[in-house]
Amino acid sequence: MSTETTPLKKRHRRDRWTNLASDVALWVIMLIFFLPVFWIILTSVRDRTEITSFPPVWIPTGLNIDSYLILFGFPTPEGAFDMGGAIPLAKYATNSSVIALVSTFFALVFGTLAGYVFSRFKFKGKNGIYLGMMLARAIPGIALSLPLFIVFARTGLSDTIQGMIITYTALNIPFTTWLMDGFFRAIPKELDEAARIDGCSLWQAFLNISLPLALPGVAAAGIFAFLTSWNEFALASIITRTAHSRTFPPALLEFTSSFVSDWRGMTALSVLMLIPAVIFVALVQRQLLEGLTSGATKG
Repeated sequence: MSTETTPLKKRHRRDRWTNLASDVALWVIMLIFFLPVFWIILTSVRDRTEITSFPPVWIPTGLNIDSYLILFGFPTPEGAFDMGGAIPLAKYATNSSVIALVSTFFALVFGTLAGYVFSRFKFKGKNGIYLGMMLARAIPGIALSLPLFIVFARTGLSDTIQGMIITYTALNIPFTTWLMDGFFRAIPKELDEAARIDGCSLWQAFLNISLPLALPGVAAAGIFAFLTSWNEFALASIITRTAHSRTFPPALLEFTSSFVSDWRGMTALSVLMLIPAVIFVALVQRQLLEGLTSGATKG
């Protein structure tokens, strides 16, 4: 009996150490990824003398929230370095939210429909169109800035929220199409054919059969499209010139001047930028996990 239980105990011990090593490795990787974010948060609340000190001060000697007070329009504390007091935080937050949400919605609508078409139908020029969309996504955003600036200046879309929505929608459609094409290809065509036999139209089969099964892909594409629109800097810095349409990323430049940079104000605004993005990802990720779990249960 003892000879039989000894290998079992050794296997359990080995599995326990393997799981422990995996957990440690996971926490180390997470620490590496979150260390820059943690440093930004600390920089936004540390004293200014510690920001540029060398060697770096890892643990702040005191916490100071003057930069946040300035951003939210509270009276500037005496002696505070006020470079961000004139920044219209509410306007930038509204612009970023509207542009990111609306462009994500349109990118999901057009990208999901395009992905369904590419996965289900055969038509002339299909491969060429699909390849062209993927190659268009590979073009760096900075290479598109000058042509877009010229086109928008002539059409009256420069420095407008509508122009930014059009830009980010077009930027996110190729990836959304590619991702949804893969999800729809994983769904058997026989389900759509069975729905058509039962009397459903093509549109009803898409909405009632294929789309619900592909919701995890929609959630994943939505996360990518929102974060791209929320964090994009190159195109936003060229297309937007005033607070009328400017978003958070180009607003960070307002903390710099010819001879000085307000690093604490810049990191404070970066922390405020992170909060809506984290909330959106957390909400959509829940839908993503629920969709994957639902699909696994039905399967």
